[in-house]
Amino acid sequence: MIAAAAAMGGFLFGYDSAVINGAVDAIQAHFQVGAGVLGFTVASALLGCVVGAATAGNIADRLGRIRVMQIAGVLFAVSAIGSALPFSVWDLTFWRILGGVAIGMASVIAPTYIAEVSPAAYRGRLASLQQLAIVLGIAASQLVNYAIAAGAGGSARDTIGPLQAWQWMLGVEMLPALVYLALSLVIPESPRYLVRLGRVDQARRILEDVEGGGEARVDRRINEIREALGSEVRPRLRDLTGRYGLLPIVWIGMAVSAFQQLVGINVIFYYSSSLWQSVGVAEGDSLLLSLFTSVVNIIGTVIAIMLVDRVGRKPLLLVGSAGMTVALAIAAFAFSHAQVQGDTVTLPFAWGAVALVSASSFVLFFALSWGVVVWVLLGEMFPLRIRAAAMGVATATQWLTNWLITVSFPSLRDWSLPGAYMMYSGFALLSFLFVLKFVRETKGKTLEEMTG
Repeated sequence: MIAAAAAMGGFLFGYDSAVINGAVDAIQAHFQVGAGVLGFTVASALLGCVVGAATAGNIADRLGRIRVMQIAGVLFAVSAIGSALPFSVWDLTFWRILGGVAIGMASVIAPTYIAEVSPAAYRGRLASLQQLAIVLGIAASQLVNYAIAAGAGGSARDTIGPLQAWQWMLGVEMLPALVYLALSLVIPESPRYLVRLGRVDQARRILEDVEGGGEARVDRRINEIREALGSEVRPRLRDLTGRYGLLPIVWIGMAVSAFQQLVGINVIFYYSSSLWQSVGVAEGDSLLLSLFTSVVNIIGTVIAIMLVDRVGRKPLLLVGSAGMTVALAIAAFAFSHAQVQGDTVTLPFAWGAVALVSASSFVLFFALSWGVVVWVLLGEMFPLRIRAAAMGVATATQWLTNWLITVSFPSLRDWSLPGAYMMYSGFALLSFLFVLKFVRETKGKTLEEMTG
């Protein structure tokens, strides 16, 4: 229950990231902006994510893990209200950036906190709750988008009361933000953070609750944490430097984070409604397809949670990379059969079915591997003395890469949709080779055994 409460930040992460999907075309029509401005507005939250992720580790080491969750909860709520009531596309962009800061903070603190309170034997499954919460948040946003659009008359540009449907879509996020804020008030602080502060008695009580095993075992765990911390003071970015500019383990964490985004997964969750409409699917049907994709995402995530502590992290990554490479290549081939007649674009039924199956397969392979495993790895792969700082750098890398992919997609789509998907397929292949050579297995090891 402690891990699930912390993972509520992941739910907001998923909801805030994907809710824009149903509003993309409505925002473009409402503010009369081109593809470049539209892409920047959609991707602007990711700039905030970089800031939030880069600063969360330092704030967490200064103020504690719980305090970061509370700050993020407030930012989520404020951003939701502002995004629902924008005066122009530029202040909408500002509110999206503010929400992105909250996402970045939540994306760092949830896996860090869950890894620090979880027993080693269950850490993979409990850390996977972060990704499960993310995909549930994505699915919830698509369901809310579809329900609001249907209630407004079938389009995100129709009105409900004084606001257009897309404004309600963005504003509803305030409700889960308040739930997250409330949950952060009732869960305990990380025992490893407390040991660092010298609050050993409080850390001992929490370890007794979450790990059990009697007084001798708890004392042994306290000593392990102390030894891992050594004489360390608060970690700083300079602690991450080494012979190659950064420590090798930090480079690996950054690369894993980048590959998770370079395969183009968030193109599906940010633009899938617009993508299906671009090949001739009606708006209502495109929102249903986005919801279907989210359900596939949940199924893959559940599979990963069942396997991550049995099969291990590295085998799941390899299977996912191989599957994504093939699925993306097939999707690119299917989209190449789109037919253009004047301003109308259609995809023949047979190739539309191939595109849907391959896109869904891509999401499934991502969800059962990279979607879950990257968050598990980032929460456990770094040595304890630099974990929070390294986690912040790796996660900031992920958000920066996410931003580059997201902001470029509208222009890439207008240039060549098949070409964009072939590029993502190439990155999936590179991710397979990278994992094969550089990523080490962490299954079953305690956090104190991670020496980098």
